[in-house]
Amino acid sequence: MKKLRVPGKMTNHNLPFSVYPLLPYSLKQGPKYVYGVIPRHIRYGKVFRETYAFLQKSQWWSKEQLEEYQLQQLSKLLQHAYENVPYYRRIFDERGLKPKDIQDFRDLQQLPYLTKQIIQDNLEDLKAINYSPSKFQYVTTGGSTGIPMGFYLENRVSNAKERAFMTTQWNRVGYKLGAKCVVLRGTVVESAAKGKFWEYDPINKSLVLSSYHLTDENMPKYIEKIREFEPDFIQAYPSAITILAKFMKENNIEPFPTAKAILCGSENLYPSQRELLEDVFKCRVYSWYGHTEQAVLAGECEHSTCYHIFLEYGIVELMGDDGKIVNEEGGIGEIVATGLNNFIYPFIRYKTMDLGVHTDKKCECGREYPLLKRVEGRLQDLIVAKDKRLITLTALIFAQHFNAFSKIKEMQLIQEEEGKLFVRIVKSVGYSDKDEQEILQKMQRTVDNQLSITFNYVDEIPRTARGKYRFLIQKLPIPFGDYK
Repeated sequence: MKKLRVPGKMTNHNLPFSVYPLLPYSLKQGPKYVYGVIPRHIRYGKVFRETYAFLQKSQWWSKEQLEEYQLQQLSKLLQHAYENVPYYRRIFDERGLKPKDIQDFRDLQQLPYLTKQIIQDNLEDLKAINYSPSKFQYVTTGGSTGIPMGFYLENRVSNAKERAFMTTQWNRVGYKLGAKCVVLRGTVVESAAKGKFWEYDPINKSLVLSSYHLTDENMPKYIEKIREFEPDFIQAYPSAITILAKFMKENNIEPFPTAKAILCGSENLYPSQRELLEDVFKCRVYSWYGHTEQAVLAGECEHSTCYHIFLEYGIVELMGDDGKIVNEEGGIGEIVATGLNNFIYPFIRYKTMDLGVHTDKKCECGREYPLLKRVEGRLQDLIVAKDKRLITLTALIFAQHFNAFSKIKEMQLIQEEEGKLFVRIVKSVGYSDKDEQEILQKMQRTVDNQLSITFNYVDEIPRTARGKYRFLIQKLPIPFGDYK
């Protein structure tokens, strides 16, 4: 019998894309339960298993072994890009370069930066021509820098490798495949409109919570459901889990005894947030730094809150605004990354628009990865003073102690003009004019009165389309210049 071909994009459940969203929740869950029975190491596939096994060994390599591996992968990547990626063939030829001319990491600086705008202008020319169309998986970033961007990963390969790296990171705080997780990120929960702010994901054994309905009225329901679920870990946007933690602290609610760690990513985790989360949940708060672009990945370890840069994942250059690599202790530079695992759409010297703080310190965990003392955030997370100095959020807010913060549910900064700052605040119980004065005086002292600060009190602070919270909305173009 001739098979009937059903057109349309297919989901993981082998149903036409146009049909699956219309199915009742119960029918959607059925295939997930069946699929979830398959052991994860089998379900995740060969690429995951091989990458994960490799990382169990390579993370303990010497510095020399890691750098030798990087140079080997870089050589393969550059040769491939020259032969198969039209954009990079043009870049090499215009400069009279061949891949063999790049012998070490310093030579890499002969190639220009790759920016988000260049990617958008050369979307198709950055695709490797030696891959079949079915291998290309189109993805987008959320545009938190003001520049939304689309690009390609390798279907069934890129995400499997990413999962292996992430699992390896989380292993450092006790995570094992199959652990029960609460997920409080940007997921839209279909049943939320009916007052049910969670859904169970049987594939990943996760309780997925809406990050869009974290009100005082709803919070007891969230807490009851989390306690009933007994999670091993809580994976969350820092902003979302902070709202929950503040409510629990204000109402003297006990932590979740089974939770071994809070896994925070996709947003900056600020010192005041970490302090609150550790105080409320009585467990480790673990943070990592990475991108949808999969060019750089770094995370904390068992012993340290410094970010350990995976050398097997990518090459990182911390570039100062003078075009030189930042080497001094505590120096700030833009993170420029070359991904070593995505040959289908190479990111070579990609300007992330994120700022990192350099440290030469070695970690007692024994891994020979280079460290970032912290990630300051994006270039757009800087504030411009009247004298045109660029002020980091850490200097202005997070390196200080504000008594007023215990009486604030949420705060957001907005800058539209140099030297002027709007502060949005959602008040909590007990907030008064005295607290406003404390914030104003400490901020002004930090910037030598080079900011005009206006307060605006609101009922809520909106999230982005992906459910993320932006602490600073910076509407000015930011030159990479003089940091305080």
